[in-house]
Amino acid sequence: MVRSDALLLSLLAVLLAEWLIFDLSVAGVLIPVAIYLILMADGVFRPASPWFMPLVVHGPRDVPAVAMTFDDGPDAAVTPEVLDVLKSAGAKASFFTIGRHLDAHPQLAQRICDEGHELGNHSYDHSRTLNFARPPAMKAEILRGAGAIQKFTGSDRLPLYRPPVGLKNPPLARVAQALGLKVIVWSLHSHDSRIQDPQAIAQRVLSRVKPGDIILMHDGHDLQGKDRPATAEALRRILQGLREKGLESVTVSELLRQT
Repeated sequence: MVRSDALLLSLLAVLLAEWLIFDLSVAGVLIPVAIYLILMADGVFRPASPWFMPLVVHGPRDVPAVAMTFDDGPDAAVTPEVLDVLKSAGAKASFFTIGRHLDAHPQLAQRICDEGHELGNHSYDHSRTLNFARPPAMKAEILRGAGAIQKFTGSDRLPLYRPPVGLKNPPLARVAQALGLKVIVWSLHSHDSRIQDPQAIAQRVLSRVKPGDIILMHDGHDLQGKDRPATAEALRRILQGLREKGLESVTVSELLRQT
């Protein structure tokens, strides 16, 4: 049973208890239903919400390391610049890639692996309506994205998964449980999807960062013809600031192994 099913059963149990013990009133029905709907909405829209499934939001808070993560790539223009910055700094990161972008840029996928970074699954197509898909379609999309990664890693193990736009729902919880997926979200958003100034992006991250954070950035875009031109320079500034704070940039899997 997934957590969303347990929430629904709890609601039904409350309503049944009220019906058996008390006369059901409008308030007696509306209040628990409203609480249930609020929790469900939180589960869907708040990336770190735990109501549907276990999530990895951050790593251990007592180690001097963070995980830099990049979504929506690889991108022919931005990803090489990001990799150059990481290499120059001796830093590692996790790239939550869109499968169709991997297929389009296999040389970048290979470079990510060769330079010691981690490939994570951000679905194959990054459909913004994936959260409304039925479980079989959702499972197929996740497995197709995983397959695009496994061609480069050579591993049969399913990669870490991050849902598109951070949206979740009960069907995803069931698919994740059935597949044994480890679902990764983030504890610090760089807002590089909104902010175009590298200094402002870096300042946001460095003013908030704590040991164990999983930091969200973007090296690609799910929409054709759009890119993230500020990411590489923002990353350079962030990595410099992390060094000054005594924090190392590692992959998500490396961060979690320190628990």
